[in-house]
Amino acid sequence: MVLCLKVNFRSGNLVAIKLLKESKGNGQDFINEVATIGRIHHVNVVQLIGFCVEGKKQALVYDFMTNRSLDKFIFSTGNNSLSWQKMFEIVVGVGRGIEYLHNGCAMKILHFDIKPHNILLDDNFHPKVSDFGLAKLYPVDDSIISLTAARGTFGYMAPELFYKNIGNISYKADIYSFGMMLMEIVGRRKNLKDSVDHSS
Repeated sequence: MVLCLKVNFRSGNLVAIKLLKESKGNGQDFINEVATIGRIHHVNVVQLIGFCVEGKKQALVYDFMTNRSLDKFIFSTGNNSLSWQKMFEIVVGVGRGIEYLHNGCAMKILHFDIKPHNILLDDNFHPKVSDFGLAKLYPVDDSIISLTAARGTFGYMAPELFYKNIGNISYKADIYSFGMMLMEIVGRRKNLKDSVDHSS
């Protein structure tokens, strides 16, 4: 299980510290991934401030997002519900963040887990794509990538991640997940019941 902590630095900055499961191996993959994600700077992608590796323990430090995740607002019926205009602005911001990951970096970054829970909202409800635990980096020139196992959350995963015979895996897997999230926003309900929700 992943543990997230809200921490107030001496400088007064609020940060979120995400303590990850103990890693298998020497942690080099984690360091390589963090080094790449640490260079990402976009208004709609959560900013990695730092990280720590001690033995098999790993932690990531991000800006703290006051309004937490989008899922709290999509599925809320009370005072937490957001206006359609605000939802539209959030959707546009998420789309810009995904487009940046696919086309704005030195290496293409496929997220593989776009869903409301992984869209964080700052104090002004600006969306930030977060949680790169399943992300895959690949050269800009490559249009197809290879995976040894399916990645993502059931209900948001593109069919080609399950069934290898229906198509190649590409950036379109994130677009599919984005579309599934849009359906939830418009319907203001989950596409799948909680009883069958299999999160990654």
